[in-house]
Amino acid sequence: MFRFENPEYLYFLLVIPILVLLFVFLRYQRKRRLKRLGDYGLINQLTVGVSFWRPVVKLILCLLALAALIIMQARPQMGLKIETDQHTGIEVMVALDVSNSMLATDIEPNRLERAKMMVANISDKLTNDKVGLVVFAGDAFIQLPITSDIVSAKMFLDAVSPSMIATQGTNISDAIRLCTGSFTNQKHVERAIVIITDGEDHEGKAEDLAEDAAKKGIRVFVLGIGSTKGSTIPIGGGGYLRDKQGNVVITRMNADMCRRIAEKGKGVFIQVDNSILAQDRLYYELNKLQKQDLGTTSFSEYAEQFQVFAWIALILLLIDIVIDERKNPRFSRFKIFRNNEK
Repeated sequence: MFRFENPEYLYFLLVIPILVLLFVFLRYQRKRRLKRLGDYGLINQLTVGVSFWRPVVKLILCLLALAALIIMQARPQMGLKIETDQHTGIEVMVALDVSNSMLATDIEPNRLERAKMMVANISDKLTNDKVGLVVFAGDAFIQLPITSDIVSAKMFLDAVSPSMIATQGTNISDAIRLCTGSFTNQKHVERAIVIITDGEDHEGKAEDLAEDAAKKGIRVFVLGIGSTKGSTIPIGGGGYLRDKQGNVVITRMNADMCRRIAEKGKGVFIQVDNSILAQDRLYYELNKLQKQDLGTTSFSEYAEQFQVFAWIALILLLIDIVIDERKNPRFSRFKIFRNNEK
């Protein structure tokens, strides 16, 4: 199979016909100027050393060399064989709390940004695993279906913010329900749900749903982010979030509830602080899950062919250098080119 890695460079081939037209126009202008000097046939007889065909041949050589260089930049490749890559790993659904309380700054730079950094760092290590992302506040929805494309997962993660969900709250129940139904149908694969939240569950039922997930073989890990002492929630303009009575809202991480959810889900509760200990602990726990076959990926292996066009361009340019526009008297007996224009 033949292909170009960078086919956009082939558009530069359109320059070649433009150069040909320019050459023809300049030759025509030259001929008109010579005719103004006198009889054109007589002028040809007086210019014995001038060749009509040599400049044409040199132009053709230069244009062919240019075409070869353009094709070389487009990186022609030839497919050699089809290979398959076997993947073994686990499936992980991350449920990320994006409620306003996640903007509290008791964890630097704030709870949400710290959580996003953790997920990104963990994703870099889950190279052969599948990862999906659910965001939740008062509601929950899938931000990224489960995939092995870690690069895309990190791109979707960057876009996460509290403004994504209008309904405020911390509906962990819906997040667990959505994560449980988001795994693939592949059998004999270890699965885990990682909930990152400050634990202010205003909806309930999270423990029961975690227990149901565990019965299906899905372990539920909970990362409690924030301090138990509480923190204010900064808003725009330098102020702090207030309730309906005008009091400053204090948000506290509910460690007890987070721990109960993890226990029911046969997972582990990990409290997040400003160090990387929580991140390392989570990776350790996930790494203990048994890796299973996640299927195979087929891809073509291509070999670069630009070297051929590089040699062609070099040879053509060398030939162009050797050929002079004027006839060399020492090679006059060789009739390769006509002497004069007819």
